[in-house]
Amino acid sequence: MARTPSNMMPLGTKAPDFSLSDTVSGTDMTLDELSGTAGTVVMFICNHCPFVKHVNAGIVALAKDYQDKGIGFVAISSNDVENYPQDGPELMKENALQEGFTFPYLYDESQEVATSYDAACTPDFYLFDSELKLVYRGQLDASRPENGIPVTGMDMRNALEAVLAGKQVEPNQKPSIGCNIKWKVA
Repeated sequence: MARTPSNMMPLGTKAPDFSLSDTVSGTDMTLDELSGTAGTVVMFICNHCPFVKHVNAGIVALAKDYQDKGIGFVAISSNDVENYPQDGPELMKENALQEGFTFPYLYDESQEVATSYDAACTPDFYLFDSELKLVYRGQLDASRPENGIPVTGMDMRNALEAVLAGKQVEPNQKPSIGCNIKWKVA
């Protein structure tokens, strides 16, 4: 299992815009359409990575707890599906339905969105405030496959609570760790 850390985009960065196809509904969706009134969580995930599989139920629980509080959630897969067909759009839809995703699961075929977010791994998490400025990037929590720590989403939950309370998010943030994004070979 590769253990690639987040690149840690600078706090305060404006969320890069995108328009990508949702694998479940088949419709194109933009960042503006998916943004929450209080904040927006952008997650880079995929189907096959054991680090993502480990936290899927946790991210579903997180979304269910915060979507009705004005937080938008979106998951994006940017992996090269030619070399990793298990991450293709048809299987993304199947995975989203199986896991009970309450948020869109978008396919970034060109990998331009992953590049614009400086995403490095799956899972990679970003929280933007109501003005779409980056206030948190890093790990969901300290749980990893086989480390015995339960998935709680504590790091992201603390950041979300700060945003909802109008407080500054703790700037000392730990990178996520996961499988590297599977970049296309030129």
